Amino acid sequence: MLNTIKPTAGKLLISEPFMADPNFKRSVVYITEHNENGTVGFVLNQKTELTLDNLVDDVEDTDFPVYIGGPVGNDSLHYIHTLENLEGGVPVGNDVFWGGNFELLKIMIQAGQVERGQIRFFIGYSGWGETQLQNELDENAWLVAESKKEFLFGDNESALWAHAVKSLGEKFAVIVNFPENPRFN
Repeated sequence: MLNTIKPTAGKLLISEPFMADPNFKRSVVYITEHNENGTVGFVLNQKTELTLDNLVDDVEDTDFPVYIGGPVGNDSLHYIHTLENLEGGVPVGNDVFWGGNFELLKIMIQAGQVERGQIRFFIGYSGWGETQLQNELDENAWLVAESKKEFLFGDNESALWAHAVKSLGEKFAVIVNFPENPRFN
């Protein structure tokens, strides 16, 4: 195993540089749930062309971007946020919450009480069965890292993977320069 940080809710999964799966190629996944039944998370750096008002009829004139959270449940909308006053949000860690009362959230958005740097919306999610993630970690498919709010709610998706890798220290920073396809090296 490349690093020793254990996956838990509130941590990041950073894909190895040569991952072939297009769902996770050079991706950073925020873990919202990790227990004996499996793991749930959201890809942070796969932005779509959609905004929230494209998907939700009664939310108008909002420019909240929507991301592809993963390959599972692409007919569902999820969100992580820092809105402590949104009832029903599940605490993930470091003052970050997952979900909550969507009707109340829509009212808060329309009233201008929610800013882009406080919330991120996702279509679908990433999920792993009981031992699936551990098997992938044992194969060095993922690095586990501490999360930072600027990773979760920042707007530089194209550089997120590199910034997350570099956050692990000099030992890992060199992999940022690896080509996406090892045959091009």
